[in-house]
Amino acid sequence: MDETARTGAVAKLAITGLSYEVGTDGRRRRILDGVSLEVPSGRFFTILGPSGSGKSSLLRCINRLLEPSAGTVLLDGEPAARMPVQTLRQRVGMVFQTAALFEGTVLDNVLYGPRLRREQLDDIAAGDLLERVGLPRDFAAKAVGELSGGEAQRVSLARALANRPEVLLLDEPTASLDPTASAQVERLLVQLATETELTFVFVTHNLEQARRVGHRGLLLVDGHVVEQGPLAEILADPETDVMRLFIEGRLTGDSLSPAGKPSS
Repeated sequence: MDETARTGAVAKLAITGLSYEVGTDGRRRRILDGVSLEVPSGRFFTILGPSGSGKSSLLRCINRLLEPSAGTVLLDGEPAARMPVQTLRQRVGMVFQTAALFEGTVLDNVLYGPRLRREQLDDIAAGDLLERVGLPRDFAAKAVGELSGGEAQRVSLARALANRPEVLLLDEPTASLDPTASAQVERLLVQLATETELTFVFVTHNLEQARRVGHRGLLLVDGHVVEQGPLAEILADPETDVMRLFIEGRLTGDSLSPAGKPSS
């Protein structure tokens, strides 16, 4: 039984039957096919899958960087499609695989979201955010071009946190970093999950990283959910052959049915 169903609580994020297609009529390709999941509030939900499985597209559909072809996304039970996009993206922040910082200083980036909403965030509060992500306050004056990859990713986290999001979408945020910077950012995320009420949806193809940080999760292959549940359980005792092959690093196109769907 799902955690939210067991407790009777409304899921922080609930997705039902979500599909996403690209292309023109007659030559459409389905990237996501009937994806459903629930993320309890304050939990770390991990989306696993090989490259090209639709993981990033799923994140982008959640905060409407992409518009789903079908299905619903609910935030605290409210349809995301009915929310103003700016409101949705304030409540559901996103950090990309490569830090997508704007030109200017670190401070310019941290203040970007609040300025869009005409909210005041002073230098002291901005410095607090930088310290929260493990950077010194004097980094506020640095040009973004002077930052290392790990520093830039921390700034992108600080920029997302400046919007006071309820959900944070993380699209392989350590994939482009060296091992040291990757470990630092991973520890930071675990610390944020422990110290805040943020709900995280974390995309990765790194099984060991998933084991370290995830509470619940799923395997997405070719746009289909193969298996989901408590992450430690589904990784230790998979119910499907596709999941088992993914864990063993042996998942190939031959593991799928002729219709393109994962075969159990």
